[in-house]
Amino acid sequence: MRVSVDTEMCCGSGQCVLAVPEVFDQREEDGIVRLLDEHPDGEHHEDVRAAAAVCPAGAITVHEG
Repeated sequence: MRVSVDTEMCCGSGQCVLAVPEVFDQREEDGIVRLLDEHPDGEHHEDVRAAAAVCPAGAITVHEG
């Protein structure tokens, strides 16, 4: 799995950080998503998919395989 984020689309809701703080964080100055781990461990895959699904801006893309 590879994860990418579109910071231009991000609205800073923080749902991704709540779902998987090991993979996502927010910039201090504006709350926009920061990707901490582009290739998360298998134990986080389900949570990363869930974070992408609940992202209100659709800013998270999960690339399987």
